[in-house]
Amino acid sequence: CITMLLFFLLLPECTADQVQQQPGGVIATEGGLVTLSCQYNTSANNAYLYWFKQEENDFPKHMLSRYSFGSGDNAAGFKERFDARLDADSKSVPLTIQRVQLSDSAVYYCALQPTVRGNL
Repeated sequence: CITMLLFFLLLPECTADQVQQQPGGVIATEGGLVTLSCQYNTSANNAYLYWFKQEENDFPKHMLSRYSFGSGDNAAGFKERFDARLDADSKSVPLTIQRVQLSDSAVYYCALQPTVRGNL
């Protein structure tokens, strides 16, 4: 019996506000479950968080969005095994991938929509 290990590289993403992901990679077993962390900080009342997946030699693909008020949605191709729950109290929106597959190996970005500041 061979256990396949997958590598997830997580890089921090910063905007006017701040998002933090765990540095380095995450190793997961094929068929298992993996959770990728994302902590955010914003002065906005309603936080808009997004997860993106970037495969080698490709551009980032939008996976899902989550909001402080409202549920958000999952993009086509990411509806079955991918989920994220925004917790406004802990300011986190971890991404959960169920039944991990080899094709899930990629760079995953958590991004926070920038807020507008200043007098209008």
